[in-house]
Amino acid sequence: MSSSRPGWIWQAPAWPEFRYDRDAVSAVASQARLEQGVLLGKAAALGAQELPLTQRDVWAEEAVSTAAIEGESLDLAAVRSSVARRLGISSTFAAAVPRNVEALLDVMEDATADWTTDLSDERLCRWQAALFPGGLSSLRTIEAGRYRTHAEPMRIVSGPVGKETVHYEAPAASTVAKEMRRFLAWFNDTRAKPPADGIVRAGISHVWFESIHPFEDGNGRIGRAIVDMALAQDARTPNRLLGMAARMHKDRARYYEALNRAQRGTGDITQWLTWFIEAFAASCQATSELIDESLARARFWSEHRATSINERQRKALNKMLEAGPGRFEGGMTARKYQSLTGAIKITASRDLAELADAGLLVRQGAGRSTFYNLPMPGWAWSPPPAKRSPKAA
Repeated sequence: MSSSRPGWIWQAPAWPEFRYDRDAVSAVASQARLEQGVLLGKAAALGAQELPLTQRDVWAEEAVSTAAIEGESLDLAAVRSSVARRLGISSTFAAAVPRNVEALLDVMEDATADWTTDLSDERLCRWQAALFPGGLSSLRTIEAGRYRTHAEPMRIVSGPVGKETVHYEAPAASTVAKEMRRFLAWFNDTRAKPPADGIVRAGISHVWFESIHPFEDGNGRIGRAIVDMALAQDARTPNRLLGMAARMHKDRARYYEALNRAQRGTGDITQWLTWFIEAFAASCQATSELIDESLARARFWSEHRATSINERQRKALNKMLEAGPGRFEGGMTARKYQSLTGAIKITASRDLAELADAGLLVRQGAGRSTFYNLPMPGWAWSPPPAKRSPKAA
């Protein structure tokens, strides 16, 4: 006996009407709003210099993560350099930033900085064309700057050739223009007065756009840019304090599972929205931790503002502080100090000794194994425990 259950969400009779358990979703959304409130409160406590640094770190990690989800590896230093320039922050990165990095950041910036402007076919196609200059994806020629037109089914597959597993099949190319008209009309009409919580709207936006899969390539990155735009519209600010792509990348197995389950259903997206909102809450927590680090750095300099130090010493301390709690591997050594500041050996040793005597560093180890840590709880680097040799039988 054949089942009347549709195979894909767009085949459901009610498509594109999405159903979800409002009580269950509202409960999760309420908790997410609490996490968001904590984040915004901490952000308000940051100074004018520290907030852009936090935004730089979040945005750079977002760009690297949204590319990594698609299997593309970006140089974090290059990404941070371009982000810093866009935020008006100085950068020590000397090399030219690759074009693919700039293009991705252009798309991400347009999505949030211009959140008050309608999303349109032309704007989306411009984003996609920026990601694939010359119409090339790796070495493969694709349709760039327009929706897909090929007659072959658009499928999301995995596995070796000939033994592929089909995870999803999108609507036919002949229907994409109509599907996108409905999506864009809903997205723009609900910007000012969303029919549900703004986080829920962002979650619906993502599953709807990804289900249409309008482009031959780049749908994931553009879909996540749409999430950024929807969340900027919800917050009514372009500030980048949320790392949704980073959370999707970190939890990508559950991300794919929740999205695929929704796309195989009949329009009930309760599980998808639950996962999405929980990811939003987790991204708020992650940024809150980054802000805690920024506040700790600010407290460090405030506590030692009366201590006179030279520019070499300040540069070294900033390098250690920027690394974060326990992440300046190996601590500061005389050799690292020389490499960082250009000081000769005797000067490096003297500068470090002065910082330790003034209480800005803590000396650890002895002789050639001497290294220095910051005098801040939780910020010290510790050498890994020595491996024990197996006992003889």
